[in-house]
Amino acid sequence: MVDLALTDVGVLLRGGPDGATLERLEEVLLTSDFGVAATTRLMEEVERRARRGDVRRADELRRALAEAIVAALAPVSGATLRRAATPPTVILLVGVNGTGKTTTAAKLARRLQREGERVLLVGADTFRAAATDQLRWWAERLGCGFVGGEPGRDPAAVAFDGIEAAQRDGATAVLIDTAGRLHTHGALLAELAKVRRVVARRQPGAPHEVLLVLDATTGQNALQQVRHFRSAVEPTGLVLAKLDSTAKGGVVVALAQEFGLPIKFVGTGQGPDDLEPFDPRRFAEEVLGG
Repeated sequence: MVDLALTDVGVLLRGGPDGATLERLEEVLLTSDFGVAATTRLMEEVERRARRGDVRRADELRRALAEAIVAALAPVSGATLRRAATPPTVILLVGVNGTGKTTTAAKLARRLQREGERVLLVGADTFRAAATDQLRWWAERLGCGFVGGEPGRDPAAVAFDGIEAAQRDGATAVLIDTAGRLHTHGALLAELAKVRRVVARRQPGAPHEVLLVLDATTGQNALQQVRHFRSAVEPTGLVLAKLDSTAKGGVVVALAQEFGLPIKFVGTGQGPDDLEPFDPRRFAEEVLGG
């Protein structure tokens, strides 16, 4: 995670931060991928506190910025997963190539198991045989049920079969891993919308969650991905993968500012237990290097 190194931006020990300090802080926020809108909002809050005399030292500047970040993220935090009134709960995982959807599906399966759910993993990525094999391996490792499709098969049909199997076998949660697709490819997004429609016909209220998995290291490009996927499949929440390894963590605030979608989970490593609910205060502490 990026360290904004606020002790190095020239905060005056008396009289509060000067213009050069605030200009440097704004520059640091922008280069850390907070984006213009989020940076402007944060700077306005810091400057308001400075005028009030609450920001005079480096630690006060850090605290003011941390509290502003937490306040900006509060509306998108604390959301729990939606559950079906009558099981199974169906969760669709979507996103572009390489975001870590398959690993995220496994991590989420592990988390649901710890909550007492009986999980079925569905490999609806029929474009890459390796993706199906990877999810099958995770299912075996975790002790989950598994349904996969042959290469080239209609992903919607695989998803349908998965829900049918869950209903037949008593699984209480179905996680459907879809193929990664470029957010600019309209035909593939239309196919994903078809998966959503078919799932809705097979299980009342499904999908109960459509989680858009974003690679946090992509920075501002994540905003464009959300725009396109939102028009195709109406995501109900975000999962930020690889947040532990990025210097572009500010995009989290930019996402909250523009879309207001709940950030359900963040990936903190490669292990099956490395998926945690999003905590704005912890995020602020880590992004500020505190």
